[in-house]
Amino acid sequence: MATINRKVLDISHWNTVSDWNAVRNAGIVGIIHKATEGTGYVDDQYSDYRKRALDVGLMWGAYHFANNKNAKDQVDHFLSVTGLDDNMLYALDWEDEPNGNTMTLPQAEDFLNLCDGLIGPADNRTVLYSGNTAKEALGSANDAFFGAHRLWLAQYSSSPVVQASWDRYWIWQYSDGQHGPSPHGCPGVSGDVDTNSYPYSDQQLRDEWSGMPLVSEQPPRTPLIRPPRGVVMIQTSGDVTLVVNGKRIAL
Repeated sequence: MATINRKVLDISHWNTVSDWNAVRNAGIVGIIHKATEGTGYVDDQYSDYRKRALDVGLMWGAYHFANNKNAKDQVDHFLSVTGLDDNMLYALDWEDEPNGNTMTLPQAEDFLNLCDGLIGPADNRTVLYSGNTAKEALGSANDAFFGAHRLWLAQYSSSPVVQASWDRYWIWQYSDGQHGPSPHGCPGVSGDVDTNSYPYSDQQLRDEWSGMPLVSEQPPRTPLIRPPRGVVMIQTSGDVTLVVNGKRIAL
């Protein structure tokens, strides 16, 4: 049985957030909001909630709900709404489309490849959200391309299982507010809301959030110590000699 560490909410226009501070104070680190669907739909709440979430210090992400339309057109539509931002998370929501127009495996690969190329510069930056859809499409195959992308696993079970292409999930959507283990819902959000678990620390989640590499700190420079005027230091074969006012002094 997996331990649940509720750290991420994914929401859309179906969810009402009444108190963003309460969300943050409940331990939530990041929000992933629906931005687009297919090649034309835009979630009209996306821009407003993005500003509100960022204002209280939450990490921000966007997901695209996919269908079987042209993958490039879907990527272009998605990024036309989200823009390019090195600090945010981008995700493909690959699940069964209610009308039967589910994205195919090759289309999902195209979407990830195209999106990665545009949001760069990090490789495989786009997160893949999926559950049974990916498991059924990939079967028992260990696919290196898909496995190189972080998996946002959807499974309302106490014992989540990933497809063979992944060793583990990155985050786990464990409940939709009704199904799946507790805790359900979140303070500050009305009604049911999708809740997600992250197994490590808040700081690690923040560090990994965007998929961009961390900028390593440069080691401090050793200060250059200049000898006093008239003093020269000479080192040869391990021996050190000081020359002071023209006179050699062996050390």
